[in-house]
Amino acid sequence: MLDHASMITADADRGTAVVFGATLALDQPEAHVERAVLRATAHGVYEARIDGHAVSEAVLAPGWTAYEWRLQVQEYDVTRLMADTVDIEVLLGNGWWRGGLGFNGMNADYGPELGFVAELEVTYRDEAVQRFATGPHWSARRSHLSENSLYHGVRSDARAIDHGQLAVRTTDFDRASLVPQVKPPITRQEVLRPTRIWTSPSGKTLVDFGQNLVGWVRLRASGPAGTEITVRHAEVLEHGELATRPLLRARASDTFVLSGGDDTFEPAFTFHGFRYAEITGHPDTLTANALEAVVVHSAMRRTGTFECSSPLVNRLVENSVWGQKGNFLDLPTDCPQRDERLGWTGDIAVYAPTACYQFDCADVLHGWLLDLAAETEHAGHVPFVVPHVLKYMAPEAHESVAHLLGPTAIWGDAAVWVPESLWWAYGDRGRLAEHYPAMVGHLEAVEARLSPTGLWDEGFQFADWLDPTAPAEEPWVSKADNGVVATACLYRTASFAADTAHVLGKPQDAQRWRDLADRTREAFLKHYVHDDGTIRSDAQTVYALAIHFGLLDVARRQAAGDRLATLVADADYHVATGFAGTPFITWALGETGHIDAAYRLLLQHECPSWLYAVTMGATTVWERWDSMLPDGTVNPGSMTSFNHYALGAVADWLYKIVAGIRPAEPGYARLLLQPTPGPGLDWARGALETPHGLVQCGWRRSDGGFEVDVHVPDGVEADVALPDGSRHKVTGGAHTFRTTAPLPRMDR
Repeated sequence: MLDHASMITADADRGTAVVFGATLALDQPEAHVERAVLRATAHGVYEARIDGHAVSEAVLAPGWTAYEWRLQVQEYDVTRLMADTVDIEVLLGNGWWRGGLGFNGMNADYGPELGFVAELEVTYRDEAVQRFATGPHWSARRSHLSENSLYHGVRSDARAIDHGQLAVRTTDFDRASLVPQVKPPITRQEVLRPTRIWTSPSGKTLVDFGQNLVGWVRLRASGPAGTEITVRHAEVLEHGELATRPLLRARASDTFVLSGGDDTFEPAFTFHGFRYAEITGHPDTLTANALEAVVVHSAMRRTGTFECSSPLVNRLVENSVWGQKGNFLDLPTDCPQRDERLGWTGDIAVYAPTACYQFDCADVLHGWLLDLAAETEHAGHVPFVVPHVLKYMAPEAHESVAHLLGPTAIWGDAAVWVPESLWWAYGDRGRLAEHYPAMVGHLEAVEARLSPTGLWDEGFQFADWLDPTAPAEEPWVSKADNGVVATACLYRTASFAADTAHVLGKPQDAQRWRDLADRTREAFLKHYVHDDGTIRSDAQTVYALAIHFGLLDVARRQAAGDRLATLVADADYHVATGFAGTPFITWALGETGHIDAAYRLLLQHECPSWLYAVTMGATTVWERWDSMLPDGTVNPGSMTSFNHYALGAVADWLYKIVAGIRPAEPGYARLLLQPTPGPGLDWARGALETPHGLVQCGWRRSDGGFEVDVHVPDGVEADVALPDGSRHKVTGGAHTFRTTAPLPRMDR
């Protein structure tokens, strides 16, 4: 792969993007070209053009992977762009490679210099092949971008200035790290026009795009040459102005210098998380025709939908969808706006089932899991973030977090829980096999750290991160006992690892992990669960995990469910869970006969609750239950994102339980359609494009009972479980059922 090409670089200021160029004369007339393919990748991000035409709709290529071991090579069919002589130009910027990544001043880079490597392969009709590769014969110059940073933004100068030629040289890179493109490209997805333009109390021009999104502002302007327009971004307003404090050290600001003619600016070497923009320096009265927000994320097909009789719940679902759009920009990240934007493993560990319903994200998550496997192999445990760029953090920053490093529950469990979600959503056995080594790596790292009791009760844990009662600056201080959370998660993880080994034909491994699961469950019951079903720390999260993960026997399971329902009622149906418990609490309530409590918890409007943010105007899921306080001010905590999908994992329960679309076999090869009505909703329905075709399921109240409508793909069998407890086997086509019986508890 790229065997004939050298990686080239040129010395320029850190912020300056470089333009590389070369001219190719074809050996035969253009009419004789059968096929032309450009293969390329970079240390940095690049945009390639042939005779001024972009070779692809992709932006920010090659994306972000574990560059040391997995540098993706893009392949573009450029046959349509061939001519007898062609000019190739490539704009190369910092991207993630030299991004100063991390938080709290970590300033992590993969390397000090950028590089680009490519090969154009032209095949003629007589089967002759001509190759043209990067090398020191290429030219280089400084570009119009004198600043380019993912966190801070760009400075783009449209004036026709001679930015100066640069010497091109080759630079070393590890050819063994080159891998074919696995993940889909990052592309422009849609455009949003302003919904409002006005003047703030301080006299600034503000723009509202009506939706918290990820991408950039495309701006058009005409004015005197040298005029500077600056666009600042923020997710929310505070006191009528941009609320930039949550961005921390990220400047999230783009500056455009006018040419003196008609200019259009699009800062495609950065991205921002924003709903609002502040425009300064524009030479004219700003109108809605002068700018638009370009939404950017990985190319994913929308597969699942949900709607119900509650507009607030529908908005919650849309917030989850938009949160996934914004945080699936080449990899699953925690947030898209502040100086972080990292592949935190805990967030996607709990959100993966929701993600796999909303979009076809099989390739995005598979590619990320390959990075996770590589990072795990070299770190000896699953890092907190993948790619593990934090290993390059500044030494002074490393000293402050070194004591926290090591395997952790939920975050490390992403090595197992994300493949589990992919397995049930898509049923790809080959990919499950590729993910298995990281499962082993995680479990072996955890085994070495278990206490003599068999519990995972030592070492740092994020645990029930952002429990709503935790202090603003201590999000790890939760009601749920860390050991209870970690040990429960270990049981779930070991259990699925055993299932995976069985599927892959590894009986000894299957027994090994089943034995670990059994020992873990025994230790959990012995040390944490009392005879009356109460569990150490008596918090909503510990009951949710113990019930939903299957740790309890029948008698204690029901007692735990009753206790959980009591705790929820005592909290007046306000959420009292963080990252660990939130995805599972409504499941656990329903599985123990308390579906009414689950619905009341879902439909609570007051803080903390899922719908509180919706009533406050949220258009994405927030990081904290109270990222914005009831008075409209931003939470005083330094870590406050307004686009953080983890707490939106309740949407999976809406899809699989309220609408009732569940896989009975991996990949939805067989279906369980079990819609579950509850108080507060009059109807609900969902639709999912599965690997076997479109599935639809929904219910509505009718004449004192319920009417259930389902649609099953041809050739697929479904078990339809009705609210009256009856079951029906159906195959392809549409089916309608009616029932007047009371609501049952849910199947596990």
